[in-house]
Amino acid sequence: MSCHDFRTMLIRLHAQFIKELLCILRDPRNRVVVFVPPLLQLLIFSYAATLEVRNVDIAVYNQDTGREAQEFVWHLEAARFIAQVHHVHSNTALREQLAQGKVIAAITLPADFSRSIAISGSGHVQVLIDGRRSNSGQIVMGYLSSIARDIRFTADTLPVPETSIAVRHWFNPDLDYLWFIVPGLTGTLAFFSALMITALSIARERELGTFDQLLVSPASTLEIVLSKSLPALVISTLLAFLMIAMAIWFFRIPFTGAFGLLLIGLVLFVLSAVGIGLVISAISMTQQQAILGGFVIGVPTVLISGFATPVENMPVLLQWLAQAIPLTHFLIIIEGCFLKALPPRDILDHLWPLAIIALAALPMAMIFARNRLQ
Repeated sequence: MSCHDFRTMLIRLHAQFIKELLCILRDPRNRVVVFVPPLLQLLIFSYAATLEVRNVDIAVYNQDTGREAQEFVWHLEAARFIAQVHHVHSNTALREQLAQGKVIAAITLPADFSRSIAISGSGHVQVLIDGRRSNSGQIVMGYLSSIARDIRFTADTLPVPETSIAVRHWFNPDLDYLWFIVPGLTGTLAFFSALMITALSIARERELGTFDQLLVSPASTLEIVLSKSLPALVISTLLAFLMIAMAIWFFRIPFTGAFGLLLIGLVLFVLSAVGIGLVISAISMTQQQAILGGFVIGVPTVLISGFATPVENMPVLLQWLAQAIPLTHFLIIIEGCFLKALPPRDILDHLWPLAIIALAALPMAMIFARNRLQ
C-alpha cells in the first residue's frame, strides 16, 4: 500500500469514525441511554447485589431456664443481621414458622443446655435451616456459629480454652462487600456497554437502509470494522473510567495497584467485547435480534466469568470455557488492582489471554461482515 492509499484510507476511516460517533451521540436521548443507566446500575446493584444476609427473622424454642441459655438468646437478639427473634413454646410452632417461610432458621435449646455447659463446658443446640433459601441459609448458619463461638461464660461454668485462634482478613479487613462487588460490577457493566453498542451498529445500518451504501462505498471490510469498533472502544473506556472514579471517590474503595496496567487491561478487555458485539451485529438482521443476541451471549458470560461464584467450583468443562471469556480475566485484574496491589507478573498472566481473545474476535467479525457485504 502506497503512502497516498494509506492517507486516503485514514481520511475515510476518520469520516466513518465521526459518522458513527454522531449516530450514537447525536440524539440527546442516546447520550443519556449510553452513560446514565450504567452509572445508576452501579449505584443500585452495588447495594442490591449484596452477598451479606441482613434483616432476617429467627425462631427460638428455649426449653431451658438457665443463665447460659438466656445469655445465648440475648446474643441472638443483639445480633445485627437478625431483625426479630420469634419465641415459640413448642416444636410444632417452631416447624410451622419455618414451613411458612416466616423465619430462615429455627433454633431449639434443650432443657439440659445450661447444665451441660456447667458439667462438660459445652452445650448442643438444634438448628433447622430453610433449604429453599440455601445460599442465605448457609450464610446465616455461619453467623450463628460465630455467635456461639464468641459467647464467653464465667470461669466456673466454662473453662478458658488452652488455645485461641486469631483471624485476620487480608486485603479487606472489615469484609466490606462493597470492596468486592463494585469492581466486579464495573467490569460487568463495561462489558455489556461495549457489547450492546457494537451489537446494534451494523444491525442499525441494515434497518435504516444505509447498509446498502456500504456496499457501493470504497471502504474496505477492515475500514468498516474499525469504524464500528473505535467509537464503542472510546465510549466504553470512558464509561469504565467514570465507574472506576466512582468506586474510588464515592464508594471509598482503596486503589492499590498500577493504573497503567489496569488501563492496558481495560483497552484489551473492551476490544474483546467489541469484537464479540460485532459478530452478533453482523449476523443479526434487525436491532431486536442484536439485542436478544447480546443478552444470549452476555448473561451466560457473566455467570461463568466468576463474578458471583468462583470458577474453581464449576465443572471442568465450564472452567475451560471461562478461560475464553474476557470478563473472567478482567475481573481478576480490576479486583487485584483495587484491593491486592496485584504484581505486574500476575497482571501480565491475564493480559495475554485478553489480547488473544481480542485478536480472535475482531478477525471473526471481519469475516462475518465481509459475508454480509458480498
